[in-house]
Amino acid sequence: MKYIVLFTIFFFTCFNSISQEKKEANSDVTTYYLIRHAEKDRSNASERNPHLTQKGLERAQKWSEILGNIKFDAVYSTNYHRTEETAKPTADKNELDIIIYNPNIIDTPETFLKDTKGKTVLVVGHSNTTPAFVNAIIDQKKYKDIDDSNNGNVYIITIIGGKIVDQVLTIN
Repeated sequence: MKYIVLFTIFFFTCFNSISQEKKEANSDVTTYYLIRHAEKDRSNASERNPHLTQKGLERAQKWSEILGNIKFDAVYSTNYHRTEETAKPTADKNELDIIIYNPNIIDTPETFLKDTKGKTVLVVGHSNTTPAFVNAIIDQKKYKDIDDSNNGNVYIITIIGGKIVDQVLTIN
């Protein structure tokens, strides 16, 4: 009986140690999910900061469900109603405040990359800023502006030990 107790203690001590090492090793993994805001209200062409339409609010909720199994460490949005409303369901689900970012940081993403290293991050932007941000992170001119009728792209970037892997999925 004494050996069983000792073995059990040894087993759980080793298992916990391995789990901790695995967690620490994963801190070198950074993952970004970048999306464009959902459908905005276009009823007033002169409105520079429109809210989402009902369809847009439904898409924002759908993003929260699609990304529901992902534990985000941070949720970023530009300072517009449509981007914040798109980010809100996912931020709420992860019990996070939305961090407002200036899309001008796209030209110099070094601070953003340093601040988010080892984290899983959602970034909500616009038809031009989202692909530009992806391009800045991957340091390539790979993605073009998103068509104005497309609110369903999700760009996924994973950085592991300096190696960058990117992909884009369209979810309608």
